[in-house]
Amino acid sequence: MAGSSPVVEGTSAPDTVKILIAGGFGVGKTTMVGSVSEIVPLRTEEPLTSAGLGVDDLGGIPEKHATTVALDFGRITLSQELVLYLFGTPGQQRFWFMWNDLAIGALGAVVLVDVRRPESSFAAIDFFERRGIPFVVGVNGFHGEHPYAPEEIREALALPENAHVLLCDARDRDSCRDVLIALIDQLIARSAQSNGTGRPAGPA
Repeated sequence: MAGSSPVVEGTSAPDTVKILIAGGFGVGKTTMVGSVSEIVPLRTEEPLTSAGLGVDDLGGIPEKHATTVALDFGRITLSQELVLYLFGTPGQQRFWFMWNDLAIGALGAVVLVDVRRPESSFAAIDFFERRGIPFVVGVNGFHGEHPYAPEEIREALALPENAHVLLCDARDRDSCRDVLIALIDQLIARSAQSNGTGRPAGPA
């Protein structure tokens, strides 16, 4: 994780960690960043127009009227020692070229899945698997509904048994925070394992 630096005697700046919030088109990425961010989030949304007809797949999300064209940005302080910088990726296929740049320096990711359209997040899962970037899956229950258990979602997405699949609501701050904490726990465990000491590696 990013290192901390002394500020005044007896205190230090918190570690900062870059996290991506990814997934398919219309799965709730912008909503999640906005729900959990402690600052006013930066958004690059533009209205959907007739130019996107035949290009953007609105199947299952007829209520969607705007889309992220670059990124979303937010911040959340998990503790005095740890601050997360959240980068929401664009979901439309024609903007996927930006994912490589956004992934630079990211230690982990949350892949949001729309329980009504799980196939829309296959590409995001594949992206992080191919690059070896740790991720957890957050199953966004639209209208607060979760008709499927995590085990069923894991099977539908062809994920391994040790993959973290969590039910969440992108509109709810506490729910989103729990997903981020699960990801950080995974990163800490991974760091401890690679360090071979049974405890997380110290700051660089």
